[in-house]
Amino acid sequence: MKKYKNTIFYVTLIGTLLLVMYWVIHLGAQLQSQEILHGEKISQGGWQDFKSTLLHSLQHPLAILLAQIVTIIIAARVMGWICIKIKQPVVIGEMLAGIILGPSLLGLYFPEFSHTLFPVESLSNLQFLSQIGLILFMFIIGMELDLNVLRNKAHDAVVISHASIVIPFTLGISLAYFLYLYHPPANVEFLSYSLFIGISMSITAFPVLARIVQERGLQKSKLGSMVITCAAADDITAWCILAVVIAIVKAGDFASALYTIALAIAYVLLMIKIVRPFLMRVGEVKGTREGLNKPVVAIFFIVLLLSAYATEVIGIHALFGAFMAGAIMPESSRFRTAFIEKIEDVSTLLLLPLFFVYTGLRTQIGLLNDPQLWMITIVIILVAVIGKFAGSALAARFVGQSWKDSLSIGALMNTRGLMELIVLNIGYDLGVLSAELFSMMVVMALITTFMTGPSLDLINYLYRPKKRSLQEEIQNKSKFKILLSFAKSNTGISLLHLADALTLKSKNTAEITALHIEPSNELHHYEVETQEQDSFREIKQVAQDLEQPIQTIFKISSDIDSEIVQTSNEQSQDLLLLGVSESIYEGSLLGRFLDFTSRIINPEKLFHTVTNAESPFATFDRNQQINAKVNAMVGILIDKNFVKARRVIVPILLKNDEFLCALIQRLIHHSDAQVMVWDFDQILRTHESFREKLRHLEQLVPNHLTIMEEKNLDVDLWAQQDLMLISLPCWHKIVNKKMDWLHLTPSTLLLADRKK
Repeated sequence: MKKYKNTIFYVTLIGTLLLVMYWVIHLGAQLQSQEILHGEKISQGGWQDFKSTLLHSLQHPLAILLAQIVTIIIAARVMGWICIKIKQPVVIGEMLAGIILGPSLLGLYFPEFSHTLFPVESLSNLQFLSQIGLILFMFIIGMELDLNVLRNKAHDAVVISHASIVIPFTLGISLAYFLYLYHPPANVEFLSYSLFIGISMSITAFPVLARIVQERGLQKSKLGSMVITCAAADDITAWCILAVVIAIVKAGDFASALYTIALAIAYVLLMIKIVRPFLMRVGEVKGTREGLNKPVVAIFFIVLLLSAYATEVIGIHALFGAFMAGAIMPESSRFRTAFIEKIEDVSTLLLLPLFFVYTGLRTQIGLLNDPQLWMITIVIILVAVIGKFAGSALAARFVGQSWKDSLSIGALMNTRGLMELIVLNIGYDLGVLSAELFSMMVVMALITTFMTGPSLDLINYLYRPKKRSLQEEIQNKSKFKILLSFAKSNTGISLLHLADALTLKSKNTAEITALHIEPSNELHHYEVETQEQDSFREIKQVAQDLEQPIQTIFKISSDIDSEIVQTSNEQSQDLLLLGVSESIYEGSLLGRFLDFTSRIINPEKLFHTVTNAESPFATFDRNQQINAKVNAMVGILIDKNFVKARRVIVPILLKNDEFLCALIQRLIHHSDAQVMVWDFDQILRTHESFREKLRHLEQLVPNHLTIMEEKNLDVDLWAQQDLMLISLPCWHKIVNKKMDWLHLTPSTLLLADRKK
């Protein structure tokens, strides 16, 4: 009876209270007067009432805003993914997503749907949210600036940076004269108009440039350091000039703007001389990840908001205040990384796409319906490219850079991206830019950002290094080259043990390279060096213990699959080794293979990895990328704490497994492995060449190779094995057949033959 006591009490209590509530509601309903009842809306029936309520809810401002946010994020992610696949910055996709959802495409072909999703009265909510996203983003940009780099390398960088501002600024003002002459804007003075055209030609997108430098592996090169420094100096200078331009535009003339500029200078001095030392002290005491508790984070957010508020009130825009607040934050990379992590996902994934779409809603490419307007657009693009690209390249060449580096600096500094859109929106809000000119400038921003990658590729092609000598080629081809690509250190260590087992007795004629690739959206340029050291620390220590020389390659990429394939093919690797944790890292490389190994891999870990993958199409079958594009033999290690290859089992099910003989011979020669070839389907009886290869090998090493034809092996025999060697098609076959000995297998190396 005791075990039912709680249940009886619960049911009695709930039932009694429900009866009381019903009785009170019934009495209250009787108090309503007939007049009130007649004045109420007459019910049209349950279904009609439900539809009316649902329609009203769908039109509620909050429901519309949430629907807009969901649509925007999905569109931005899809377009960003497409741009990654064509080797373009994600920001291009997000900019295109904004234009697609705006009147240029969605509004043009589906006007009713566009009006339902983006009604005019809802755009103010979208604007305010996007402004908050921009404030957070500019705060991050300020924090990403490494002022120490500016101090150490400022001389050449400042010359290049300022040339890349002054030259396009001058060309922009000259262009403004002709635009003002033939297409004068309404109620806008030439001074304000020309200054805004000039600054819009001078902007460089520091964050996009930094991502491109990372993804192309330039961050450790002289060129990478120089261009990052130039872009940082450009960012600081351009935003200061923009603040002055905004002050002049709002004030109406230069004389009255002097008061605003004086107030802005006082604000900057206050931030540098008083606020910054205070924040540095807080950072010293609470600069660790653990120390950034809610009260400390609140202090920094209050500084950010007050700084943005102050610059908005002064008249130089809230974004300058956010940028300034980020720039004066404590310089510790550990502090900045920890703090940026707290706000970056919300600002860049949730709020920032709203800005792109808000810009897209204002961009009406349909307004450019005259050939003359398109001619003006082309002229704007040419002026922008000549001013920024040529100006930066010539300045870089003047200070002593090579032509290749000078042109590369010009191509990178010509990247405008999101920063250009911010400037254009400010000009549009102030009434300086007309709707037509705003659309022209957005097109210019898209094209100049899009052309960065192809421009760099063309420059690298024109200045490609000379071919190696015949002797170097012969020496290079005589080596057995292994590339092991890993995401986590423990996977890399297991792959290193395997590579060591294949090269132990010929280390001088072998070359082992460890490759680690970080997703580009998870790393900031100032933490690249630290991350590289952390990534290879453990594997280098193990290599030292094994006395195995290794080379390391650290890359940053938005498309990990393609980067692995490209690295392997460029270096003419003989064997590419991957781990299972690598195969599900970012949803990469094995695709359908994930289903085959679901009994072996931890399903929770697999689910977590796939659902948190970067690409929205992460679970597509990417196994074809290996088989179709990698020139090397590919090995995929299902790791169960592999260390040594003393005993190796090789199941044979297909005649095409003949290519495994080369690796069997290597394991025997280098690791003195005892190899058991298990021909449980009697394949060797009908395939003479395969059988002869194994017999020849058996004669060479009679005590190391055994051929067995039993249908089943003892559990104890399985337990003695260190490694199973098997072809990938053979693995597919035995998994499909659901062989009962699969759970007994040791660490397993799945092999796909070299592309023919």
